[in-house]
Amino acid sequence: MARTRRAPAPLNPSAAPVHAGHSSALNASRRTRELDALAARTEPVDLLVIGGGVTGAGVALDAASRGLSVVLAEAHDLAFGTSRWSSKLVHGGLRYLATGDVAVARESADERHLLMTRIAPHLVRSLPQLLPFVPSVSTKQRVFGGLGMGLGDGLRMLARTPASVLAHPRRIGREEALRLAPALRREGLRGGVLAHDGQLVDDARLVVALARTAAAHGATVLTRVRVSEAYGGGATLTDALGGGSLRVDARAVVNAAGVWAGEIDPGIRMRPSRGTHLVLDAAALGHPSAALTVPHPDSISRFVFALPQQLGRVVVGLTDEDAPGPVPDVPQPHDEEIDFLLRTVSSALERPLGRGDVLGAFAGLRPLIDTGGDGSTADISRRHHVAVSGSGVVNVLGGKLTTYRAMARDAVDLACRHAGLDDPGCRTAELALVGAAGSAAPFATPGTHGARSGPGDHEPPASLTARFGAEASTVLGLARCVDPAAQIADGLDVTRAEIEFAVRAEGALDVDDVLDRRTRIGLVTADRERAQNAVAELVDEGLARLA
Repeated sequence: MARTRRAPAPLNPSAAPVHAGHSSALNASRRTRELDALAARTEPVDLLVIGGGVTGAGVALDAASRGLSVVLAEAHDLAFGTSRWSSKLVHGGLRYLATGDVAVARESADERHLLMTRIAPHLVRSLPQLLPFVPSVSTKQRVFGGLGMGLGDGLRMLARTPASVLAHPRRIGREEALRLAPALRREGLRGGVLAHDGQLVDDARLVVALARTAAAHGATVLTRVRVSEAYGGGATLTDALGGGSLRVDARAVVNAAGVWAGEIDPGIRMRPSRGTHLVLDAAALGHPSAALTVPHPDSISRFVFALPQQLGRVVVGLTDEDAPGPVPDVPQPHDEEIDFLLRTVSSALERPLGRGDVLGAFAGLRPLIDTGGDGSTADISRRHHVAVSGSGVVNVLGGKLTTYRAMARDAVDLACRHAGLDDPGCRTAELALVGAAGSAAPFATPGTHGARSGPGDHEPPASLTARFGAEASTVLGLARCVDPAAQIADGLDVTRAEIEFAVRAEGALDVDDVLDRRTRIGLVTADRERAQNAVAELVDEGLARLA
């Protein structure tokens, strides 16, 4: 592939890498260097990973941490597909107990434990979840809901998650229910059952942390690179930014393209399911501190959730509808799904919600495996599937966000066996992601080793710490922009330093990457419009510094 070579522009020359020679910083300059190095490479890489969602990033980290040479190729941006459209719950698999899928339920609880205690405790918090005893919730739903929460606590104990991390479920009274969820219907309210589950500050941020940690272990992470002609021995990569194409030889290829997996391997039969969410102002629900769990009408196992989020929002979701036909880049909610979500959650509220309360809406497609049945997609198992295709590609399919690490482990295990690669075994159960306390820092901390002091030395806001953990001070300390601690726009709790960091360290290549995946400002059109110009200016400045 013919490319114009440019001298590398290091993010911070004095930064200490996680592994010798490797930084966790992903940016345009590193992308250029690594494409050039890949074009000049004469030996096959050990593993080529197709897809930059949570599964693909997890596979890249697992393989790189085993000492394998890894290339990850993503056609768009990190977390471009399903991974950014989740409910942002890291849940213990309670719903799967209701369908009898005990293995998935247990695996979910185990993986939640690892995320909350070792891998990414800075990104996952304990979220109170309230099943309110309002008149619209039947006696049967109350009994089975309370029983289910008790069984969920049993999963927590089996996973050895301390009660200090996830508290035991308990019955609460009317006043406490209203304190946690002020918008609840008053008349007939009889308290409820309160349980706890895990919640990500942001799903896309988890993917970025995985990709950066993989890069710190030597993985080549390439976005805007399309894959074609893939088989077990490699694939053709095409630079979507105009850098040409090259053939990459690999000892093993893993297809982690999610709902697009069939485009890589035509032998795959997927049955995508659409999950829709609504974005509301938290003020419309009285700024709740607990998630509302409202049963579907006449159901004891399916719920609509109203989930408190960052940036002063509440997300209401979700649906589970067949989504046949071509897979769109960005799925769209359907009107009937929006109305269903509003109607269901309103059954528990003092003031019913209407279309005027909806600030934004989004939909994602679950990458479910077509099992040949004609029942509801809600009944299709969320168990993941890992197998070698006829073309020699290792396909990793199905699953869900919470169990990404187990999916990645199984995929790399199979790839190593299939290709005869030396395999020291999976390390990711003990491997903290960038930003977690105790993880190896890829950058110098403010005021040391040459990092900027003075204007960059600010006590990080709580929201910044929630998104970056131990790196929060570094985000501010490394900033070169004006007023790094200032909000990007009035009322938006995102600092200017975060925009610069997205470009310099998190692989953002344009304004959409920042608005839609690094900050999630773009979930609300009005927020996007207020922040657009300031973000564009900072993105341009950041890219210019890397040139």
